[in-house]
Amino acid sequence: MKALSCIKPGVFNYIDRDEPGSQNNHTIIKIKRVGICGTDIHAFEGTQPYFEYPRILGHELAGEIVDLDNAPGFSLDEDVTVIPYFNCGHCLSCKNGHPNYCVNVKVCGVHTDGGMTEYLSVPSTSLVHGNGLGLDELALVEPLAIGAHGINRAGVKPGEFVLVVGAGPIGLGAMEFGKIAGAKVIALDVSESRLQFCKHIGVYHALNALDTNVKEQIKQITNGDMPTVVIDATGNLSAINNAFEYMAHGARYVLIGLQKGDISFNHPEFHKREGTLMSSRNALRSDFDQVINSLNKRLIDPLSYITHRLGFNQVKDSFESVLAPKSNVVKAMVSF
Repeated sequence: MKALSCIKPGVFNYIDRDEPGSQNNHTIIKIKRVGICGTDIHAFEGTQPYFEYPRILGHELAGEIVDLDNAPGFSLDEDVTVIPYFNCGHCLSCKNGHPNYCVNVKVCGVHTDGGMTEYLSVPSTSLVHGNGLGLDELALVEPLAIGAHGINRAGVKPGEFVLVVGAGPIGLGAMEFGKIAGAKVIALDVSESRLQFCKHIGVYHALNALDTNVKEQIKQITNGDMPTVVIDATGNLSAINNAFEYMAHGARYVLIGLQKGDISFNHPEFHKREGTLMSSRNALRSDFDQVINSLNKRLIDPLSYITHRLGFNQVKDSFESVLAPKSNVVKAMVSF
């Protein structure tokens, strides 16, 4: 079978591999869709933490079950998606119900080879029923679950002002679930096309981070109080550091975005606010269930996110051009 491997930063190659064989407690999926995400971009650029080359990328997946073992309730030919954070089940995190930050976690497409391949074997415990969703929708469940998890980490309440920095697919997911939680969501990004898309999904305000008076605009929108929840979905060091300035007193700052460097902030300013800083890693099955339930209720229109489509055989030659800022991509979807 054919797979697409990121050999080193900036280099993709198609390779031939043996099809996966039957294995205890594993299910083989014929891949039908793979969403391209920020992790894939960072891996290609050489800026992704926890990463080694060569690696087959891809963890936003939808496919059809062709072989299964110990997967009660699932059946051959069923369309599914996957929780791509393969956990050990016995570390302290797993025992405490938090497999998303398992000490020994193997993220598909990061620590282990991912879905840019014709067939993929995954732990049967990672399967998620399609519940009638289409393949495109199923491939978008995972990035939306990341956003949902960040909102759930923050404990967003109705009426709160929530500032989401970064209007890529993860940030958009956080905005969507912030709205569903009843918050007044403010989007902040450097791309006017992304900000227009934020308006399309109904955010309260959409601001350009390149404006000289961003802090004053946010202060005015929030009636002088500043947001009680700030979420970074950029993974950009400058954006992360700058957003400390946007916290209200008592605010929670949630880092969904990830980068390699050290963050820095003014301790007295953070301290006087009695602020809370937390990370949001991966997502829980409950977040996946929340996303699927929201999609079935048509609270979110994920298909509108898909601005670019690629065939699997086009990815190597088109990856850079499709994801260049001038292409105005929101989500690129790969079909097999």
